[in-house]
Amino acid sequence: MSTGHQHGQPIQRAGARHAGRLRLALVLTVAFLVVQAVASFLTGSLALLSDSAHMLVDAVGLGLSLAAIGLANRDGAHSRSRTFGLYRLEVLAALANAVLLLGVSAYVLVEAGFRIANEPSVDAGPMIVVAIIGLGINVVALLLLRPGASESLNVEGAYIEVLADLVGSVGVIGAGVIVLTTGWSGADTIVGAAIAVWIVPRTLRLASRSLRVLLQVAPAGLDVDGLRSSL
Repeated sequence: MSTGHQHGQPIQRAGARHAGRLRLALVLTVAFLVVQAVASFLTGSLALLSDSAHMLVDAVGLGLSLAAIGLANRDGAHSRSRTFGLYRLEVLAALANAVLLLGVSAYVLVEAGFRIANEPSVDAGPMIVVAIIGLGINVVALLLLRPGASESLNVEGAYIEVLADLVGSVGVIGAGVIVLTTGWSGADTIVGAAIAVWIVPRTLRLASRSLRVLLQVAPAGLDVDGLRSSL
């Protein structure tokens, strides 16, 4: 039993090794989230609202990721029956991140549909300034999470969300420039919807990979028949 009890530990540490980076990314995200959310309502920007909604999901996702890592590591030291610990909590956190992000994308697309018929005015100046600051925050968070994204589905989920925010910030800046130079506020609605659509395929891939682990499906690309023959 003592040998079997260690089954899950090397895998758990894949996420735990990057817990410090996750914490720092969470602090940066939460610190800027309130500013961005308030700015989206003051400026009337759907693109900025879409980006702030994604950042909210980032904060929730990072919190779930850290909680899953902490529970997985703590359980491994105290449970004799769960010989693999609670590593799959990290995979569940990645799946939860994907579901939350899909929900936010659906909300933004519905809001964009309402705005097509009646374009509200958008204050482009503050919108651009906030988006530029958000872009800087996202770059820092992305660099923090990138090393762990290839080792843990949990960290990869957080990484994908921050990547979506980074692309969203670029889109918001572009929309702000168009509104500022041409006065066409429809650009804000289009960019907001585009940000939501852009992230959906990536989120579905993450959800699919998480479900494959939870359902114990063979990894993609593995020749099961060939493996069975070799055994």
